[in-house]
Amino acid sequence: MPQLPAPDYPADVRARLEADGREIVARYPDSRSALLPLLHLVQAEEGFVSRTGMAFCADLLELTTAEVTAVATFYSMYRRGPSGDYQVGVCTNTLCAVMGGDAIFDELKRHLGVGNNETTDDGKVTLEHIECNAACDFAPVVMVNWEFFDNQTPESAKRLVDDLRAGRQVEPTRGAPLCTYKETARILAGFPDERPGAVAATGGAGPASLAGLRLARGETPGARVVHPRGGGAHDQPEPGSGHLSSHARPSPDHRPSTSPSGTPNTSQQTSASDPEHPAGPVNEEGE
Repeated sequence: MPQLPAPDYPADVRARLEADGREIVARYPDSRSALLPLLHLVQAEEGFVSRTGMAFCADLLELTTAEVTAVATFYSMYRRGPSGDYQVGVCTNTLCAVMGGDAIFDELKRHLGVGNNETTDDGKVTLEHIECNAACDFAPVVMVNWEFFDNQTPESAKRLVDDLRAGRQVEPTRGAPLCTYKETARILAGFPDERPGAVAATGGAGPASLAGLRLARGETPGARVVHPRGGGAHDQPEPGSGHLSSHARPSPDHRPSTSPSGTPNTSQQTSASDPEHPAGPVNEEGE
């Protein structure tokens, strides 16, 4: 049977979203181009893109709900149902899987008692596997609300989700401080992160990303030691390097492609490579 029209937002919520939505639309010469950030805006309201949210976007942009639904269902970054405060994504693509991503994902499913795209009973954590977190040099990688937690193991990943559920402070390996999924969605909609220090937080790809380049140049990579999630020896930043937080708006002079390294990284060491068949520079990888 056809569904009834989606209910509207309460009047006060609708007025607030319309004000934010019109600010977003004004950024684009063609209003239709504002659809993606508008979907993030309604996701910031409910934690997912509901039928009400899609109808709101359609009204604001003078589109059909079918046009909005086609976009909202195409991208996996838009949730189609209620989800947790923390979206925990485990990379299970080739390199992360080989390095332990599959084991991490299986252990978290068992530990949390949920399956893929399912949420814990307390509403804190939604678990999903991700095909690539674009951080192969720190495999296996887990992301929480799109912030990096590098070089994870099943045990460190279990501690991570336990801390999230208990409300304990959790610091990403690099990048901005962690915030809730709704707060992340509002930032992705294009609104500034107002938390003190969030924009100033930095985090680059780190020395592991540059190992091949340094070897090609005949340079000797600096040794480093990594420890679980903070509290230990860490990389030394490259002189003059820097990498904007994902919560910052880049300046015209910023060129991340030519300066990808960032501030100190405190990633966790995983199992050591076979000494006779090393996967890369032993001192660079911290093994």
